Amino acid sequence: MSRGCAIRSAAGEPGGSPNLVSAPPTSQVIRVQRRSRVLVSSTLTCLSTLPTINLTAGCLHDCAYCYIRGYRGYPGESTATLYEDTPERLERELERAKVKPRAVYFSPSSDLFQPHPDIQRCAERVIEILFEHGVGVAFLSKGEISERAWELLEAHASLVQAQIGLISASEDVALTFESGAAPPAKRLEQMARLVRAGIRVAARMDPVLPGITDTDEELMRLFDAVAETGVSSVSVGILIARSKITASLRRATGPLAASVPSMLARFKGGGSIAMRGAGTEVGVLPAPEREAIIDRIRRRAAARGIEIRVCACKNADITGGSCNIAGTWPRRPAPRQFQLPLAASRGSERTEERPQ
Repeated sequence: MSRGCAIRSAAGEPGGSPNLVSAPPTSQVIRVQRRSRVLVSSTLTCLSTLPTINLTAGCLHDCAYCYIRGYRGYPGESTATLYEDTPERLERELERAKVKPRAVYFSPSSDLFQPHPDIQRCAERVIEILFEHGVGVAFLSKGEISERAWELLEAHASLVQAQIGLISASEDVALTFESGAAPPAKRLEQMARLVRAGIRVAARMDPVLPGITDTDEELMRLFDAVAETGVSSVSVGILIARSKITASLRRATGPLAASVPSMLARFKGGGSIAMRGAGTEVGVLPAPEREAIIDRIRRRAAARGIEIRVCACKNADITGGSCNIAGTWPRRPAPRQFQLPLAASRGSERTEERPQ
């Protein structure tokens, strides 16, 4: 029988552990049982090769630019709904599968490594189950990884591919737009540790905040820091505009909050484009502006020996290819691929998806 996610103290509150990341004092975790499958296919082109898992609805990182704020199942600021029976359900799904997936992606609408002990415990157990079944783990995270999770990742390095979200090396940017995420210095430290462990890792600069994180000074500071970790690839996406995102950005507080109105004003006249594979329209900067930003980023990255991959899901009108968010995995020598129903989930567990 698989062990669950919760680690309660005698008083019934989340318990502490030297191996687990402490929760912010204002955070709230709501525990529920899943009503649908754990492994779910994504409609997005860049995630179409792997099944995906969300351990939670909502995310405790509270990034001001996060696209999940507009989702039907979004539980609110500093709140995450934890599907605490995920380990047991995942184990049953894998045991019943005729062909196991090559790997699983975490997470299209949340973060695997959020700052709460119960979520971290669930993350540890879920990746442990995947490794026990020989299934790889691809993840994108802005969070702090617990020591137990590190033990698992490092012991199964050949089964791990990672992206670490890092839109800037600046603490001011993080304080203004990513209040609940791990500090930039911690994320850079984790990138270096992943490299030392022999794990394939890239940085993810997504979203670029026009006029804030794409200045020459910001870019050179970021790419200098990334290069020092040994990482040589950065995936890039530019901020998109949706009503919930822009409203959240306007509420931002912190050292750079005054820069938000001028940034959002640049979207006027940009129109909208369809996200590749998602069937939804998003507001974007005018194409010439996006092309100029990407060109500037490429040149600054190249000066530090860093390759840039652009997210085509959000820029299908100006670029192609893949941001490689799901990694590159060899095909299993099986007669057919692991099949998942696209409409398998319902309610808050099945949310819109977009990588960022």
